[in-house]
Amino acid sequence: MKAVALLSGGLDSTVLASYLKAVGYDVEALTILYGQRHAREVEAAAAVAANLGVPHRVVELPVGQLLRSTLTGHGEVPAGTYKEAIASTVVPARNAILLSVAYGYAVSIGADLVAYAAHATDGPHYPDTTPEFVAKMSAALQEGTGTKVRIEAPFVCLQKYQIVKLGAALGAPLEITWSCYRGGDKHCGVCPTCVERKKAFQLAGVPDPTVWEV
Repeated sequence: MKAVALLSGGLDSTVLASYLKAVGYDVEALTILYGQRHAREVEAAAAVAANLGVPHRVVELPVGQLLRSTLTGHGEVPAGTYKEAIASTVVPARNAILLSVAYGYAVSIGADLVAYAAHATDGPHYPDTTPEFVAKMSAALQEGTGTKVRIEAPFVCLQKYQIVKLGAALGAPLEITWSCYRGGDKHCGVCPTCVERKKAFQLAGVPDPTVWEV
């Protein structure tokens, strides 16, 4: 069984790739540069793929100039939680676009599955991370291609701290992942994804290897 894993280089997608490999999938990692300001995560994705020993493709799809969000350079990334920053950090239709590209690649290489790391902590804030979205997106692309390739989000009912626990149990290379939206030399510690990353390690009771600016 072959799986295409969307690998951003972040915590969740790294654990996802590690999990897929652990349960027996032949994993192909795909990273998409869509115009995100935190493109440093692509370096992390390459390091993660090398650590896991899986093939890694990087594709440029510069749609960020069309998708207005602080994550694509339209304004400054705010500090605070996802709930406080949701209005500016949503990238419209991002997962639909990235999954469509990954799905086409999966069909082209004869893969059985496209997986991404949507999880329950994001669900209340981002509608393209819910079980309903996953099921409907999978059905639409199957219908549109006449194939049986599936889209799955194995962590869609897990909280982020549970993903950290799973990653630690799998020996995933959490220490080389990158989450910060601001993309500096260190994790800023105050943007929404940094806030959630800190909280997840604390709740999981797993030593945090992140180098923090704050």
